[in-house]
Amino acid sequence: MRNPIPQNRNTVIPSEPQKGLNSLQTQAISRGIDLQTLPRHVAIIMDGNGRWAKKKGLARLLGHREGYRTLRSVLLNASELGIEYLTVYAFSAENWRRPEDEVAGLMKLIETAARDELRAMHQNNVRIHVAGRIDEVPEGLRKALVHGIETTKDNTGITFTLAINYGGRAEIVDAVKKIVDSGIPSSEVTEELIAENLYNAEHPEPDLMVRTAGEMRWSNFLIWQSAYCELYVTEVPWPDFSADVLLQAVLTFQQRTRKFGAVVE
Repeated sequence: MRNPIPQNRNTVIPSEPQKGLNSLQTQAISRGIDLQTLPRHVAIIMDGNGRWAKKKGLARLLGHREGYRTLRSVLLNASELGIEYLTVYAFSAENWRRPEDEVAGLMKLIETAARDELRAMHQNNVRIHVAGRIDEVPEGLRKALVHGIETTKDNTGITFTLAINYGGRAEIVDAVKKIVDSGIPSSEVTEELIAENLYNAEHPEPDLMVRTAGEMRWSNFLIWQSAYCELYVTEVPWPDFSADVLLQAVLTFQQRTRKFGAVVE
C-alpha cells in the first residue's frame, strides 16, 4: 500500500509538551499514536535522492547531500519519539555499480558526516553501529566509522546503525561462513544459530520498514531480520522526509494487526 504524504518538511505543528513529554511526543499523542506500543526497531530504505535532485535540475550528489541533512533530522526525531533502534540503508553492496564519481562522492560524504556529526551524536547519547563489509570501504571512512563506534559504545540512547557496503544475501553468507569455520556440523544448524551470527545479532528484528520515493522493492535490505516486519511505503523522496512522515508511518504501523503467521481473530 502506498501512502502519499504532503512533502512539506515543516508540517508537524509545534505544540505545548505535556508534563514529562517532549513536543514531538505530544504531537504524536494528538495524532492517535500510543507511545507505549511504538515500534522498537525502525529500518529505513532512503530512496529518491537522485530523482529529487534531477527534478530540481541539480547534480545527483547534491541530492545525496540533502539526504544527509534529512537523516540528521530523522535520527533526532526518532530519538525524541522514543524509538530504540534506527537502521538506515546508506550504501548497498550493489551501489558500487553506480558511476565512479558518484560512488567517490558518496564515500566522502559519509566519511565527512561520520566525523562532523560524532560530537553531536555523542552528546545526544546516540550509540553508533554499522552493518556491512566495512573492511572493503575506503580506509578513511572505515576509520571514521570505527572511531564513532568506539566513542559511543557506552551510550544508552537510540542505537543508530548505518548499513554501508551492505547486502542482505551477503550477510547471510557471512553468517554461514562463521558457522562453518567454527566446525559446527550441518545437523546442528538452526534458524536461531544463523540469527546469532548475523552482523548485529544483539539487535531486535525490525518492527517497521519504511521505504521512500514510492518503490515497492526490498532491495536486499535486512532480508533475514525483516521476515515479519511491517512495510510502509511513502511517495515522498528521502530529501523531503520529515517528522510528519515518520509519525504517519508509526501510526499506520499501530493500526495493523501483526500475525507472525498465525490466525488472529
